[in-house]
Amino acid sequence: MSLIATNKYTLVVGLGLSGVSAARYLLAQGVNVVACDTRKNPPNIVQVKQDLPCLAIELGALDEELFVHAQEIIISPGMSRKTAVIQKALAAGVPVIGDVELFARAVQAPVIAITGSNGKSTVTTLVGEMAKAANISVQVAGNIGLPVLQALSSDVELYVLELSSFQLESTSSLKPVVATILNVSADHMDRYESFIEYALTKQRVAFGAKTVVFNKQDPLTEPPIADGVKRVCFTAGEPDLKEYGFSEGHLVRGFNKLVAASKLKIAGKHNMMNACAALAIAEAADIPIESCLAALKQFAGLAHRCERIIYSAGIDYINDSKATNVGAAVAALEGLANQKNIHIILGGDGKGADFSPLLPALQAYAKSVVVIGKDGDTIKTLIHHNIATLCVSSANTLPEAVKLAHAQARDGDVVLLSPACASLDMFKNFEQRGEIFAQVVRDIVS
Repeated sequence: MSLIATNKYTLVVGLGLSGVSAARYLLAQGVNVVACDTRKNPPNIVQVKQDLPCLAIELGALDEELFVHAQEIIISPGMSRKTAVIQKALAAGVPVIGDVELFARAVQAPVIAITGSNGKSTVTTLVGEMAKAANISVQVAGNIGLPVLQALSSDVELYVLELSSFQLESTSSLKPVVATILNVSADHMDRYESFIEYALTKQRVAFGAKTVVFNKQDPLTEPPIADGVKRVCFTAGEPDLKEYGFSEGHLVRGFNKLVAASKLKIAGKHNMMNACAALAIAEAADIPIESCLAALKQFAGLAHRCERIIYSAGIDYINDSKATNVGAAVAALEGLANQKNIHIILGGDGKGADFSPLLPALQAYAKSVVVIGKDGDTIKTLIHHNIATLCVSSANTLPEAVKLAHAQARDGDVVLLSPACASLDMFKNFEQRGEIFAQVVRDIVS
């Protein structure tokens, strides 16, 4: 405390990507900044000290005095506002915000804000591509990778932000030109006291929005009616007039056919929903439909999101490592299945989730299951008690799981990595998990 006791300062909590970007941004504004991190030796600390020599840094156990005497706290998305030191700071009247709120104070160009339990990276990227096709100077940022404060530029005409529930907890004044919640399914139940609390946090994306876009099939995506706020929806089925949906093998707006699904590089029911959502969002942002359709036809999807690795001997090998919650795995099963033809690899860190919503999709579409990771046995027991006829195997490693699934697959089947769990119990991140899956698949079929 002696370092900052006599100075007014802003406290940045966490030295991850967003924390470092916040510290850099504030220092450039002439703000006195102190940063802290619970890790005694964060992996990027040497580089941070070189790049930001004026930044005061406190590492290790959190100092309560540092929090309660700050002018303002910029909290990492990874830290809950319910953490004891944050609660004490709030009780002392210290504002606690995130980097997205700092961005909201500074941004001049219109913002499209996208959240949801699943599909948000795909939709965010696709809307960005639609804007590029219309020759709009667009910047995609947020939970998708680039910290929002690094994205600030006077050259940008439109921002498309992917926002997580963690980011939305500490955001209140973004006022997007378009806001959307794509879907809501149980996730991060180790952070939230209830599913309702999680769903309500997602609703924060619509604060101050000019237009809200919601999923007609999911009531939890629809914000309360507000005066002067335009409402647009998309649907998985037959749309009403001016709605986006899917009919007779085509993406449609009302009764007008826009493009045949067979003309797209992405596939699966869930991706048709993603495409409908992106079209609805783009229309609300006044992006010309011709540009949107041109971008959509060229869009091949994202890595680790129902990504086809190889098609060999009549078997499709699909990497959906980004499926870090139950809803995402259900969407993959429903979107890719052709009757009971999927051999799915499940498991990892379930983050306190209820796995029972997997059961109907597994019963309908799974031919076999291989489980791995921290919650693999929990999933295996659940399936044995509810779908006794479904073959479930356990594997100690992902390569072992891939080999087991491959051994059971036949012509017309799908080997699918869609874990319904986070990856950190076994891997650095979901990308590493997907890369290992892809490499093992290539080794097996080569």
